Amino acid sequence: MELSAEDLKRKEELTEHCRRIIELLGEDISRPGLLKTPERVAKAMLFLTKGYIQDPARILNSAVFVEDYKQMVIVKDIDFFSLCEHHLLPFFGKAHVAYIPRTSVTGLSKIPRVVDVFARRLQIQERLTTQIKDCIQKTLNPLGVMVVIEAQHMCMQMRGVEKQNSITTTSDFTGVFNQAKTREEFVSLIRKD
Repeated sequence: MELSAEDLKRKEELTEHCRRIIELLGEDISRPGLLKTPERVAKAMLFLTKGYIQDPARILNSAVFVEDYKQMVIVKDIDFFSLCEHHLLPFFGKAHVAYIPRTSVTGLSKIPRVVDVFARRLQIQERLTTQIKDCIQKTLNPLGVMVVIEAQHMCMQMRGVEKQNSITTTSDFTGVFNQAKTREEFVSLIRKD
């Protein structure tokens, strides 16, 4: 990832802060295994939060095609990784996104890209679900959108309650997905056999 001048400055500052955190944890920052860790962490954090500098609406609009198709379009099992804003620990899982076009469709790869933009920010799962739905609804103006996210949260698995097998599911929907029959069709289509 090529860094802009602003990102280089942020990387330098993040590196210094990380170096100090490691020292505060009681480690020897001059130990061979830790020499480059602050810089690696800084680069990783810039990558893991790159969604702040991306425009999801622009991504969707980059491939819009007029099409007379009024049935459900589903992109399911979209892998994502995010950072919980409460502990800066990862949460990860799968997003399932459906929309019913009004007058146009977007390129299929654009839906996972939108998921990634919002996931690459400090997040909570509930907000991530709603942001994806709102972006697609506002940008494409379909007859309806539905998003379901299933995720594992390291803040619940590594610390705190320490429940390794828990999965959190969130959903949000608009338009025709307000009808139970339409939601049920979506859920049946994403269900694992």
